[in-house]
Amino acid sequence: MVGSEMRRLTMTNQSPTFAGHNAYANDGVLRLLSKSLSQETLADISAHGQWVGSAEAQELARMANDNPPKLRTVDPKGERVDVVEFHPAYHALMRRGAAVGLNASIWETNEAEKGVRNVARAVRFMLTSQLENGHLCPLTMTNASVAPLLSATTLMRDWTPKIVCRHYDSAQRPPSQKNALTIGMGMTERQGGSDVRANTSRAIRGNQGGWRIQGEKWFFSAPMCDAFLILAQTEGGLSCFLIPRLLPDGTNNGIRLQRLKDKLGNRSNASSEVKFENTLAMLIGEEGAGVRTILEMVTLTRLDCSVGQAGLMRTALAETVHHTRYRSTFGKKLIDQPIMTRVLADLTLDVAAAQALSLRLARSFDLATSVPEHNAYARILTPAVKYWVCKIAPALIYECMESLGGNGYIEENNMPRWYREAPLNAIWEGSGNIMCLDVLRAIRKQPEMLQSVLDGLAEDLGDAAKQTIDVLHIAADMALEDEGSARIFTEQLALTAAAAEMRRSLPSDIAEAFIESRLGRPWRHTYGMMDSRYNARSIVDFAFLEAA
Repeated sequence: MVGSEMRRLTMTNQSPTFAGHNAYANDGVLRLLSKSLSQETLADISAHGQWVGSAEAQELARMANDNPPKLRTVDPKGERVDVVEFHPAYHALMRRGAAVGLNASIWETNEAEKGVRNVARAVRFMLTSQLENGHLCPLTMTNASVAPLLSATTLMRDWTPKIVCRHYDSAQRPPSQKNALTIGMGMTERQGGSDVRANTSRAIRGNQGGWRIQGEKWFFSAPMCDAFLILAQTEGGLSCFLIPRLLPDGTNNGIRLQRLKDKLGNRSNASSEVKFENTLAMLIGEEGAGVRTILEMVTLTRLDCSVGQAGLMRTALAETVHHTRYRSTFGKKLIDQPIMTRVLADLTLDVAAAQALSLRLARSFDLATSVPEHNAYARILTPAVKYWVCKIAPALIYECMESLGGNGYIEENNMPRWYREAPLNAIWEGSGNIMCLDVLRAIRKQPEMLQSVLDGLAEDLGDAAKQTIDVLHIAADMALEDEGSARIFTEQLALTAAAAEMRRSLPSDIAEAFIESRLGRPWRHTYGMMDSRYNARSIVDFAFLEAA
């Protein structure tokens, strides 16, 4: 038997490898949500989607995760070097990410994306997260770092052009000798965790306006960035500082890497424990205002958590739909088995909702400075959206894994990597409880913002609004009296916002199916609970277009 015939027989009733597709062109939901972008931007996005779905890019993602970074603390002579070595595939992904502007395109001035820079970047970010998530960590932090740096005029002048540059430079040189920079962040300490006000790292004022840091961080992500924003205590209270990794002469700035974290997922990205030994630092913002200053960075990273998680769920479900279109069982294609069709459609509703809601949040960031209603939406909904979108991913991706059967559980395939990645964004930049408390803080401080948000949701929901908005008012009052019920309010707020955006932006049958099943019924534990009133197959086929 010839080789080609043998391969044909061994591939009987197996789906082809999930590669060689356009991740943007095949996404009916994302195409509809992004249709208002300029033709120039859409052409660029489609080209990026083609790359994301290519076999070449898929192989880079595999190699970057199969070959995680390695810490080298000393050179052969025993001298401290404190460097992390990455596989070439990781650097290739970083170059591509910077080239499409994931590192800082919201701060650019090109006319094609004026007024929609956050949305345009979010679409690209959502596509890239369908490929590989580890390298997105330093790109996310670099993009977000510009916000707090705006308060430091000199640093803005010297650093921002190199941050915004669409290049990636991994060379071990001081910032002054590089054309492109990446910026990281370190807040968490062992004794405090999310309670950063318990941090004990200290900053002592030095000569000529500089500061020196002594202390440690328990989680210090992407430790090979060129500089980092950190929090440290001063006489005036917890303050925000920028610390370069290398000094002007090329020597290490007292940043001693202790070890790399052995993480469940996110394997291509280095996360470390670090000690600071007389580390040179520059104050960002006012002394004692460190939390307020760095939150400007954190808010943007939380947006990326939501956008990236929507992309992660999308790619898991896209591969699942791909598999069911080829796999036959009990005399039918798997996708045509009624119970499987309902499961896929139910999963599609949550993925479409996550895509619509996270891009709606990105739009509010674009308009927040000019439209009060969008400012209120960004402030109230950022933690709520992150809470809900990130929370649903593990269960959703597990359902996708089960739909692939035994193949979904094998490490050679994509699904295990996505499943391990799924919990991270719910933990990073504030866990679920922190997000709920942030929602409560916002509405306590400015209750009029909540009313503005609810008015906007009611307008988008239309006839379905009154009872839902009344429930939200009651849930908000309960949460303000009883913090223990904050999760109930936060989840209901996010679900309502998702339903409102779906009603505004997506086909009515998809929006109505989501509203009826998510807002009109009791909480459910599993997927596949849709009834026959909705055309499950058409929902799946709309969201997951077959390749031409």
